[in-house]
Amino acid sequence: MNKENAQDNVDNIVYDLNSLYSAFLAAKKDSDWKPQVQKYEIDFLPNIVSTKDLLKNREYHSKPSSEFIINERGKVRPITGLQMSDRVIRHSLCDNVLSPSLIDYLIYDNGASLKGKGIDFSRKRFEEHLHKYYRMYGNDGYILLMDYSKFYDNIPHDIAYREIAKHVNDEFSLWLLQQIFDNFKIDVSYMNDEEFSNCMNVPFNSTEYRLKIPKSAHTGEKYMRKSVNIGDQCSQIIGIFYPTPVDNFVKIVKSQKFYGRYMDDSYVIHRDREFLVQLEIEIAEKAKELGMTLNRKKTRIVKLSDYYKFLQITYSLTDTGRVIRKINPRRIVDMRRKLKKLSLKVIRGERTQEEVENMFRAWMGGHAHLMSKIQRDNLNLLYFDLFGGFIDGKYYLQYYPRRQNRDSRHNEWKQLYNRRCG
Repeated sequence: MNKENAQDNVDNIVYDLNSLYSAFLAAKKDSDWKPQVQKYEIDFLPNIVSTKDLLKNREYHSKPSSEFIINERGKVRPITGLQMSDRVIRHSLCDNVLSPSLIDYLIYDNGASLKGKGIDFSRKRFEEHLHKYYRMYGNDGYILLMDYSKFYDNIPHDIAYREIAKHVNDEFSLWLLQQIFDNFKIDVSYMNDEEFSNCMNVPFNSTEYRLKIPKSAHTGEKYMRKSVNIGDQCSQIIGIFYPTPVDNFVKIVKSQKFYGRYMDDSYVIHRDREFLVQLEIEIAEKAKELGMTLNRKKTRIVKLSDYYKFLQITYSLTDTGRVIRKINPRRIVDMRRKLKKLSLKVIRGERTQEEVENMFRAWMGGHAHLMSKIQRDNLNLLYFDLFGGFIDGKYYLQYYPRRQNRDSRHNEWKQLYNRRCG
């Protein structure tokens, strides 16, 4: 096979019908209840054929997207919702070209959104580093915890494209990636000339931008080539790969074994506090070259024997080598509020008891080992109080008065729950 034919085969993989069909299945996963997904699925064969023609002829342009704000664990995040056809194209590009091309250049301790990895992997890896450090030095040491300010909002398109292009040799995929970056650009027509000339050096906040800048100010006169959309498949792989120069600097240049990163959260464990102070300065300089800024409120150096938080779990390393783990109490509060809201939806018939129970069991399965017995019992009791009256789809709690005595309620819950679980 000559070089030209090999290049054609690489080009074709993005818009090959089999690739687009696989991308469609991936894009609709857990979303096939949405009307736009169902509408696309009705005529999915004509839709993916049309998509192939647009890509092959290089006539593709992203369709208008929807924008909304979500409140996730107390954080307000702006989300961009893509149309189904755009989601299919991004899945095909990421699954067939970007991920295979970039994954070999990631450090092992980069655990975000990768096959076989994820948040559980990163948490376990963090604990492994604590245990390995203890076996070598005890718990006399420090940990540098780092977080980047508005990570996705401040990724410069030109630098990100340049870094990705070093490892992607497919000319068609780079053209498509350029189209996607062009869709990320921010309309900053409201800025004066001085603000616009310096906008790439000033931290950008997409939440404030969406809440404070009216749509009427988007006149298309000036665009800032910075920021990638949360909710876009390509943004995920860009976010995973983009800080790799920092990862390599810490792992290879500074020879730090006890380093890990999950998206914009990272850590370094070392015996010498002064070494970590200097390392933080060097990392900040390296990150600045990539347009990233360390969040000074969340970046700190803590003794390993103190309490510190990583990926929503509070840890401490004792002098016996035990790693203490505690769940963030806000997570339990959020779940209690969620159960109360879901109970009203069950009463109104908007959600089924089975859906809520499956969600609650899944949540408890992932968090119960981090909670105390009292926390588990209180959450289980709340679940019984809210949903214990639903048996076979019928609400009978009004004929089954709750007892005021806590132990009696607890025993009732245990008996009822055991009967239902078999």
